[in-house]
Amino acid sequence: MGGAAEGRKPLASAARRFLRNPLGMTGAVIVLVLIFLAIFGPSLTTQNPLTQHYHLLLKPPMPGHPLGTDDLGRDELSRLLYGARLSFGVSVLSVGLAAIIGMPIGMFSGYYRGWLDDIIVMRITDALLAFPFLILALAMVAFLGASFTNETIAIGVGFVPGFIRLARAQVLTEREREYVASARSAGSGNARILFRHILPNAITPMLIQATLAMSGALLADAGLSYLGLGVPPPTPSWGTMINTGLGYLQQAPWLTYFPGLAISIAVLGWNLLGDGVRDALDVRLRQ
Repeated sequence: MGGAAEGRKPLASAARRFLRNPLGMTGAVIVLVLIFLAIFGPSLTTQNPLTQHYHLLLKPPMPGHPLGTDDLGRDELSRLLYGARLSFGVSVLSVGLAAIIGMPIGMFSGYYRGWLDDIIVMRITDALLAFPFLILALAMVAFLGASFTNETIAIGVGFVPGFIRLARAQVLTEREREYVASARSAGSGNARILFRHILPNAITPMLIQATLAMSGALLADAGLSYLGLGVPPPTPSWGTMINTGLGYLQQAPWLTYFPGLAISIAVLGWNLLGDGVRDALDVRLRQ
């Protein structure tokens, strides 16, 4: 019981530091509100995001349509809420995919080293990092085809090299510490050392990386959708909504302003949340 209580103390201490961080809490509130709207928002509006009302083309905000209508008379608020569900879904799944692929590869590469690490893992990682992230995602979606699944895979693959290098660097540092030598001398196998001893001490930077990567994934989703390589129309997407609104910027500026504002708020929320998580978990910042 005492050991379990001791094990919970670092997590409780980090939670207290996070709760005392006003910017981190602001980011958490923004993200939680947006996630709530993405999950439950579409059920709170009576408008169908795909229904076209040709007598309501390009109407400004008004009763019944608080954010106005688009060029086909579709309700902007319902499309914005459905677009939030898609954007957050792509962001969470792509970052999760990158972490699931990149972290184990980086950990095994850093722990076992050898020719596999030097020739295959790091050279492939360097080759992927040589391409700008958005260009790599663009090329993959263009090759695979525009869809939710392909967009998620493309963005996730773009984040994989970063997780590989971070996990490898953390394991390289931890494997030289005394507790690893003690565990090895006590007869622990490589798998036990890697997952029971090294991973708990190396996981913090990876969690911070995953949180901060969410804003990049959301921007990548908006960029791909804006270029027509996201989820195909008529499915609502923030990037697609901005692209549509550019043709009516003088006549109906709300078509661009509202999805642009949603993207800005979402990115700000994830960045503030990531900074708060980093400040709470990174021991180097407490000194």
